[in-house]
Amino acid sequence: MTIRVLLVDDQPLLRVAFTLVLDSQPDLSVVGEAEDGAEAVRLAAAHAPDVVLMDVRMPGMDGIEATRRIVEESPDTKVLIMTTFDLDEYAFAGLRAGASGFLLKNAQPAELLSAIRSVAAGDAVVAPRITRRLLDTFASQLPADGGSPDRAESAVEALTTRERSVLVQIARGLSNAEVAAELFLAEATVKTHVSRILLKLGLRDRVQAVVFAYENRLVHPT
Repeated sequence: MTIRVLLVDDQPLLRVAFTLVLDSQPDLSVVGEAEDGAEAVRLAAAHAPDVVLMDVRMPGMDGIEATRRIVEESPDTKVLIMTTFDLDEYAFAGLRAGASGFLLKNAQPAELLSAIRSVAAGDAVVAPRITRRLLDTFASQLPADGGSPDRAESAVEALTTRERSVLVQIARGLSNAEVAAELFLAEATVKTHVSRILLKLGLRDRVQAVVFAYENRLVHPT
């Protein structure tokens, strides 16, 4: 199956470079290019890409607002934020807006291709500990009430005690294997719990689960 990719960047040369890399792969296809957020939202609706490779610093509508709109309007489309620094306020905002991860702009072609394939498969491409560091760094920007307290409290109450424990460990930056060791569970059991947590909370991936845990004060910055 071909993975359909939408490129969003205000620099034409970067779009050309990304296109050359992606179109060289038999399983990847560039279905459109946008130079700003508004065009990205329009093209995402028109082409229904599997993955949007999204720059964040653009004139007009930036990549954060574009990500938020694309995620809301096209739930099956995944967004991969391109950023300059791993501990970047824009990367933080992108994750909160619904992106499935972020990648540094100076990443090697092999890393870019792997990230796109991972996101298309439903995985998050940000390592758990990087997500934790990012949220620790910018946690002061989280809303004091967690956004929608009643809805969040109801969602958390829907989790079993074990599921909540797994969620907290994920938010601490642990991998599935490390959660399994910490809670004395089989790794396959942890994977099942993670799937149920995402389903019950209505989240796209484990990155969004970490953001949820921080926003709703299930874990606190260190």
